[in-house]
Amino acid sequence: MKTVLQIALWLVSIFFGYKIYTSVMEPIKFDKVKKERYTAVINKLKKIRDAQEAHRTVTGKFSKDFPGLIKFIDTAQFTLTQQRDSSYMEYDKTYRIDMEREVKIIDTLGFVSVKDSLFGGKDTYKNLASIPYAQNNETFTMDAKTITTNGFTAPVFEVKLNKDVLLYDQPEDLVAKEKAAISVEEVNGPEIKVGSLEEVSTSANWPPYYDTKQNK
Repeated sequence: MKTVLQIALWLVSIFFGYKIYTSVMEPIKFDKVKKERYTAVINKLKKIRDAQEAHRTVTGKFSKDFPGLIKFIDTAQFTLTQQRDSSYMEYDKTYRIDMEREVKIIDTLGFVSVKDSLFGGKDTYKNLASIPYAQNNETFTMDAKTITTNGFTAPVFEVKLNKDVLLYDQPEDLVAKEKAAISVEEVNGPEIKVGSLEEVSTSANWPPYYDTKQNK
């Protein structure tokens, strides 16, 4: 009987030791997985933002969907310009003399494709919509529209995904805690997103950590 009790106590000790170990290690493993997956997603969101800003520069608005944005990258070109100061003499009817007029002249230097400028000529932009680490080939949600604020009309866009898509295989309690996070060092809320459909902004909700050199 004594031997049985000793074995039982050993088993209980091992069980509680394992529970303590997992309770300590699970959040550490979760944080590592989270940051690895967030980094990949955020890097892609940055590329989408760059492409959208190029779209606005060339067309004056943002793209509402990925097929339109990809087609734009495929075909569009940036115009390279140079601004210089110049002057000329013009007869002034008031003073009845020739007077110097200063002007700014914009010269067109050439053109460069958006594809080459943003993606180095590679075709990685063709899968911009796909979410890294997604289990079921999920894609980002993107939309764009025009809003009026302070009397001005401006184009806006937003791209986002739910954290559940990235953390599908992680402990539910840690995922729930992550989605409710409110901190300057965390991606706040249940989504990772860039841009806004409510205000004129191309900022994102991730912290500076994901913009450091080691995470590019």
